[in-house]
Amino acid sequence: MIRFRNERTSLTNKAMPVILFLCAATSILTTVGIVYTLLSETIRFFTIVPLSDFLTQSRWNPLMAPKSFGIWPLISGTLLITFIACIVALPIGLAAAIYLSEYAPRAVRKIIKPILEVLAGVPTIVYGYFALTFMTPLLRSMIPNLPIFNALSAGIVVGIMIIPMVSSLSEDAMLAVPRSLRDGAYALGATRFEAVLKIVLPAGLSGVISAFVLAFSRAIGETMIVTVAAGATPKLTLNPLDSIQTMTAYIVQVSLGDTPHGSVEYGTIFAVGMTLFVITLILNIAAKRLSLRFREEY
Repeated sequence: MIRFRNERTSLTNKAMPVILFLCAATSILTTVGIVYTLLSETIRFFTIVPLSDFLTQSRWNPLMAPKSFGIWPLISGTLLITFIACIVALPIGLAAAIYLSEYAPRAVRKIIKPILEVLAGVPTIVYGYFALTFMTPLLRSMIPNLPIFNALSAGIVVGIMIIPMVSSLSEDAMLAVPRSLRDGAYALGATRFEAVLKIVLPAGLSGVISAFVLAFSRAIGETMIVTVAAGATPKLTLNPLDSIQTMTAYIVQVSLGDTPHGSVEYGTIFAVGMTLFVITLILNIAAKRLSLRFREEY
């Protein structure tokens, strides 16, 4: 019996590293597959459409004649939505994190934090129709000439959606700051707000910055809210009252099944997807570098 148990234990010890390696390799292979698919189709697209046209033209109209393939209207629409969302989410999320980590009693924190995190579990299509049927009429009551589809409504609701990400990650960063630093600030006569502003936030700055950049990346990649509420008008504009189109919304529009496989219109899906992939990759690298730059170890 003991021999059988030892053999089983030995087999388990040999098998588990292999199983765990395969699990770890799955994510790597998936990433490689995604990059290969995007890259191969994008290269094929750029054999038909010059890269210079893609990067320098200011008009995007690949589906109707005369066709044009300038990506900048989609990039400007994406960044406009993201900018509005960050204006909404970053201060509110950081304020919520400060309250939960420094001011809220334990009983209150146990109630408020789950309620905030419920927002993260709401399907984005629900947020999209919330923007279209509630936020847009509310804004039109204050801005009479506002179009039904506009960047402002979609950006505000995207900001509401990413508030839980900002607040949760920022709170975790501030709770990781040792209690002794707070006690030292109080011993020197600092108020609670001064301790938060001058001690806790600088000490947890790497985590807070990472939360901001990840929220920025999440807003850039949002699909359903902007598809439903922002419109489908690729326009090179920074006016939040205009109807615009983002990169993800365009991918949804062309991926509905009406575009012939292998056509230049089909190739635009991968070219736009690769552009979005590169932008989010740069943001993730920046988040990592900033996190290491401002990291404090205790």
